[in-house]
Amino acid sequence: MWGPARLLVPPECQPFGFACAALHVFSDDVCDTGPAAARRRRFEAWRREVRSALETGDSRHPVVRAYLHASGRRGMSHRWLLSYLDGALADLDFAGFVDEAAYQRYVETLTWPALMLTAGLTPRLVPEDAFASSWRLVADTVQRTDFLMDLRHDLRDGRLYLPLSDLERFEVTPADLAAGRDTPAVRSLIAASARRGLASLGSAQRVVEEISPPYRPVTRFLLDLCHHRLRTIAATGAAVTRRKFRDEPVACLRLLARARHTG
Repeated sequence: MWGPARLLVPPECQPFGFACAALHVFSDDVCDTGPAAARRRRFEAWRREVRSALETGDSRHPVVRAYLHASGRRGMSHRWLLSYLDGALADLDFAGFVDEAAYQRYVETLTWPALMLTAGLTPRLVPEDAFASSWRLVADTVQRTDFLMDLRHDLRDGRLYLPLSDLERFEVTPADLAAGRDTPAVRSLIAASARRGLASLGSAQRVVEEISPPYRPVTRFLLDLCHHRLRTIAATGAAVTRRKFRDEPVACLRLLARARHTG
């Protein structure tokens, strides 16, 4: 989203948005890189460092300093950052989702706060609670899309982000997915997961009208991109378990042009 943000986000907001996004990306890298025990040690140390910076208002780390400057200039609460750090720490012990409720807790504690780190900068036309509630729907859509896009990579690493209750409903085993088996059951599971994301996306569309007009294009592009990816995944079926998902450049350029034109 870096390139589209450069084209679609009002220039006066870009430095602040990129500062918040950089903190999220850097924190994710700390959380995701290396053996599990080492990741936990590094992330706990990083979490303490960021919390200390929030308390003192200063940090030696350039990414944290940039965030402190951005949040101070824009009058942002640190609520979302603190929630994200807590959720990311819990994700280090991820053992899968038993059911849809477990997935929703993940979105609530990790995906939503992470998304609000940048979405929280957006001028809005509705009260804060209503605005955040709409972005909760966006977070659900984005997370479902990401999990399906990354299915092959996550399975290779021994991580399954589809609820086990969904696998049981379609009589699919984790071994079926790991082996990339192209069966009617696997195809049905992937299609149903994509449809659930599209349903969430339909509800999330309301957020566009809740945003100040100059900031609508980048949100419209994000939602349209999720729609395109989910439709592509549904059509691809079981093949998403066997090969890396790649965006179609021409289709993405069309979505970008549409967002700029209709924004």
